[in-house]
Amino acid sequence: MVKQKLVRDRIPEIYGPQKRHIADDKEYLQELLKKLQEEVDEFVQDRTAEELADILEVVYALSEYHGTPVNKLEAIRKEKAKKRGAFKKRLIWEQE
Repeated sequence: MVKQKLVRDRIPEIYGPQKRHIADDKEYLQELLKKLQEEVDEFVQDRTAEELADILEVVYALSEYHGTPVNKLEAIRKEKAKKRGAFKKRLIWEQE
């Protein structure tokens, strides 16, 4: 069985050529979602700024995939924070 995963664009030039292919839209989305989970899992373990940057890179790719430029995504985030707040106050909602 062939093991495959989505890698950053420059990985082949950094590590040398490996067997690879270009994903179609369906496979690309599936691989982005797997990569997002992988990067979140790594952040949960390591909790470093580098792992957060990796998550952000995948989020940016997902945003572009869905037709939303990164600057538009940031504008949406800011507007949502303005309307509903962010997570700075560390509020925990308790329901009974």
